[in-house]
Amino acid sequence: QVQLVESGGGSVQAGGSLRLSCAASGYTYSRYCMGWFRQAPGKEREWVAAIYTDVGSTYYADSVKGRFIISQDNAKNTLYLQMNSLKPEDTAMYYCAAGPARLCLRPWIADFGYWGQGTQVTVSS
Repeated sequence: QVQLVESGGGSVQAGGSLRLSCAASGYTYSRYCMGWFRQAPGKEREWVAAIYTDVGSTYYADSVKGRFIISQDNAKNTLYLQMNSLKPEDTAMYYCAAGPARLCLRPWIADFGYWGQGTQVTVSS
């Protein structure tokens, strides 16, 4: 029974920062691809970033490169997303997800089997 719980969302001004956390339980936090996704009202869910838990390799969508940093604390089974230089277009519900390690090479949303409930991020101009 895998459970993922996001936290750290909130409302910030453009240019501000937030750090999201995803606490995982119910499985061994290793040899997984852990990802962050987001979905704004009326839009499809999009991939943001991913990390291969075994070696720490990271991957980013072009829209967040240079601004967001994905990281992990394996001892705490926790995934993080540091978001800097936030823009209004970053406003969305943010979700963490877990799947087989191979997904980090091609992070197809439908293939991630475990999802959290999401945490809201709102960026005002």
